[in-house]
Amino acid sequence: MYVCICNKVTERDIQREIRDGAYSMSCLVDRLAVSTCCGKCDDAARESLEGRIDRDLDAALGATA
Repeated sequence: MYVCICNKVTERDIQREIRDGAYSMSCLVDRLAVSTCCGKCDDAARESLEGRIDRDLDAALGATA
């Protein structure tokens, strides 16, 4: 699904960048140019980023428990 239509950024693109080390919106902006045109995708990109980070953190904490 497209998150940023202006720059043709998909949810899959965002997830790939997170797997490759993106940890903030600044990283996503630098790597994908997400949210640099009209800005309508900002909330969706942030939610995707935060959701992935939360899942990764939960998995890491679960692995150590």
